[in-house]
Amino acid sequence: RKIRYLLQFSKWRKIKMKIAIISDIHGNLEALKATLKDIEERKVDKIICLGDIIAKGVHPKECLSLIRTNCEIVLLGNCDVHFSTEHKNIDEMNEQEQKRIKWNQSLINKEDREYLLNLPFCHEFYMSGSLVRLFHATPTANNKAILNVDSIETKYQMFLPSEKTQSQDIADIVIYGHIHHSYMDKIYNKTIINVGSVGNSFDVIRNPLKDSNVMETTKSNYLIIEGEYDSKKYSSDISFQFIKVPYDIDKELSSDKLNIEKENYMYELKQGRYRNMTKIYNNFKRLNVDVENI
Repeated sequence: RKIRYLLQFSKWRKIKMKIAIISDIHGNLEALKATLKDIEERKVDKIICLGDIIAKGVHPKECLSLIRTNCEIVLLGNCDVHFSTEHKNIDEMNEQEQKRIKWNQSLINKEDREYLLNLPFCHEFYMSGSLVRLFHATPTANNKAILNVDSIETKYQMFLPSEKTQSQDIADIVIYGHIHHSYMDKIYNKTIINVGSVGNSFDVIRNPLKDSNVMETTKSNYLIIEGEYDSKKYSSDISFQFIKVPYDIDKELSSDKLNIEKENYMYELKQGRYRNMTKIYNNFKRLNVDVENI
């Protein structure tokens, strides 16, 4: 009701709005509940989710329910697609991936899978004169990793439209998820932001002799953008706030006994490291960045 009133009111008078943008919950119910509570306390006007609600944790159904209840816009993540699809070639996959798909699908029903598969790819709006474009990973694919150390040209491509974007305009601000690592950068008078992950935050540039407390990474991460909503005029300020919310990791893991990859899940939540670091290192090596020896 509040959101409907604000949108109606904004038709004749542009008003400031606070929009929370969350991503990559991955079935982590405790992280999501703590994040939604924090969002409520900050009196945010609406919430947008960038996808990857399911996979990894044992509470995808509960997380789906909370997302559907609380988020005005929900976008499609790569894990939402992968673990909701009936794979015709599943027998050709390796045994571990077959188990992973079957286990994740056992935690949600057909209606849940249909909901996920029908989510939109992209969402756009104007905020204080800036065209803001949201997607899970890139404007062309929801499973490609664009890193904070990627080239300027690669980052510039993130602002360009595709057949999957709502408009064919070049965005001023792009906000995405997928890499589970929050950051902000500026190029060509444009702003690129990753919101990080609510339920599965990690960092890849690590060294035991240089690291701060691991809680600097493992808290739930999300973004608040505030400005004059639905306005194409550069007449108002716009702000971005990165939020890190502590949550009870042990409580989340206490109900994880039936997780077929519970050791991996515990490692990620407690250590803030991805379960397959070889994959991460290879992503950086293509950029000639050696994160194994720093």
